Amino acid sequence: MAKQVRLRTADVKAREAPEPPRRRGWSAEGAAGPARRPAPSDPMRLAAEVARLEAELAAMRARVAELEAHAESDQLTGVMNRRGFEREFTRAAAYLQRYGGNAALVYLDLDGFKQVNDRFGHAAGDAVLVAVAAALTAAVRASDIVARIGGDEFAVLLWNLSPQDARKKSQALERAIGNMSVRRGGRRLTVGATAGVAEFLADRDIAGLLARADAAMYARKRKRRAG
Repeated sequence: MAKQVRLRTADVKAREAPEPPRRRGWSAEGAAGPARRPAPSDPMRLAAEVARLEAELAAMRARVAELEAHAESDQLTGVMNRRGFEREFTRAAAYLQRYGGNAALVYLDLDGFKQVNDRFGHAAGDAVLVAVAAALTAAVRASDIVARIGGDEFAVLLWNLSPQDARKKSQALERAIGNMSVRRGGRRLTVGATAGVAEFLADRDIAGLLARADAAMYARKRKRRAG
């Protein structure tokens, strides 16, 4: 019994004994390293991080724009493909509907292109297509749209031309293609073109517009063959 009393007395003294002072800069557990404290926010570091994120976002937006441009461009000739042309057509239709004005579509089909491919190979045919796209681009205004919408089929969207002027322009585009040539393996390669014109109507439907321009092009082909 006396032993138990002595133990309890020792426990009380241990609890009542003051805790030894902790050394400044040491952890509560008495570790050898200094205690870690939350670092105050650094405005300069935060500004640098914001600038880095903004730069990454700008680079991502530029990359998206580049991919979208490639998706709407013909990789061979550099002019618009059918997808890009349809987008520009939609914009043109919306503009004309809101502000008025007129526009016309010229649909061009190359004459003699299959013979170039068959006789001289697809590389020669590709060179001809590139030359045709360059000739069309050089023959129209910067506001007009040139597109390759099929294998040897091109379309040109002409702004602010009367139906008569659009037909004259389509004939000028035929001549521009007929006058160009490509040198390949010591040979001079040429092709012709037949154009059909369709004026924008109230419906401004691209499928209907292309169909009407295509029909006009085939009518011109038949007329030419008939002499």
